[in-house]
Amino acid sequence: MGKSWGELFRENIRERMNEITDDVATGSAKDYADYMKKVGVITGLALAEREFLDIMERIERSEDG
Repeated sequence: MGKSWGELFRENIRERMNEITDDVATGSAKDYADYMKKVGVITGLALAEREFLDIMERIERSEDG
């Protein structure tokens, strides 16, 4: 059986976050401003992922009870 849209969405967020994290770790930032932009994107994706997981958990609990 295929993955749910929620699983695919989370995987895409995580994959993008990991790509940018790898870029930062390997020193790909052109300058400090680029570095800060990448860190900001990582932070935003992490917050979005956490919010998404919290919402999905609430949905699952409401369906169970």
